[in-house]
Amino acid sequence: MKRLLREARVYGKLWRMLMLSSIEYRGWPLMFLQVLFVVVTDPLSTVLMFSRFGAVGEWTVERMILVYALSVASFGLAEVFCRGFDSFPWSMVRTGNFDRLLLRPCSLFTQAAASRFHLHRIVRPITCLAAVAWALRQMHVTLTPWDVLILLGALAGGFIMYSGVFILTSGLSFYTVKGLDWIYILTNASYQVTRVPQNYLPRVMRYAFTFLLPVLVISVYPASAVCGWGSPTWLGTLALPAGAAFFALSLVVWRIGVRHYTSTGS
Repeated sequence: MKRLLREARVYGKLWRMLMLSSIEYRGWPLMFLQVLFVVVTDPLSTVLMFSRFGAVGEWTVERMILVYALSVASFGLAEVFCRGFDSFPWSMVRTGNFDRLLLRPCSLFTQAAASRFHLHRIVRPITCLAAVAWALRQMHVTLTPWDVLILLGALAGGFIMYSGVFILTSGLSFYTVKGLDWIYILTNASYQVTRVPQNYLPRVMRYAFTFLLPVLVISVYPASAVCGWGSPTWLGTLALPAGAAFFALSLVVWRIGVRHYTSTGS
C-alpha cells in the first residue's frame, strides 16, 4: 500500500508538471477549440440521419448519443491520464528514451504513463459527459444513487479498458514498432461501433466487442440498466470487472515485453 501511494504521488507530480508546461504553450486555447470542434461534429452524421429518417426501432437519437458518449468519455479519460502509453512505441522504444527510464528509482509503469500529457485532450471527456447529461434529460431519466454508481462504474471500467489497450500496444512495441497501426481498431475505431444500434450489428462484431474488447459492456449495458431498456440490470455492473480483466491481460503483455527488452542501441 505504501508503495502504491508513493507511486501515486510521483505520478501526480509528473502529471502536474506536464500540465503546467502545456499551459506555457500560447497556442493551447486554439488546440482546445480544435478538439472541441472534432468532438462535437463527430456524431453529427448520426444526428442528421436520425433527424431525417426517425428512430430505428426503439433506438432514438438520444439513446445513440448516450451510448456513444459513454464510450468516448471513457476513451477521453484514458487519453488524458495514460497518454504516455499511447505514444510509447514511438517516443520511448524507437528513440531509445526507455533506457533512461530503466535508470531511475521509480516504477516503469508510472514513468511511462506520465511521460506525456496534452491539456487539450481534457475537452473530449468533459464534452461527452455533458452529452450524457443531455441525453438522460431528454429521455426524462431520474437517476437514483444506484444508477449513478452504475454510470461511474461504466466510466471507470471504460477508462481502465482503454488504458489497457494503450498498455497492450506498448508491450507489443518491445518486439516491433512497425505494423502497429492495427491497434487503432481497438481505440478510435472501437467506439465508433456504438454509433450503430446493438441489435443491428453483425453477430461477429457484437461478440468481438463484448467478449474480446468489452466496448458494449462499458456503454450499452450500463445505459440499458439506468434507462430500463430491457436488459438485466446486473449486466450494467459488469463494466468495471470487464475493464479490469482486459487491463490485467494487457499488463501481463507489458511486463513480458519489459522483461525481454534489450535496449535500442545507438
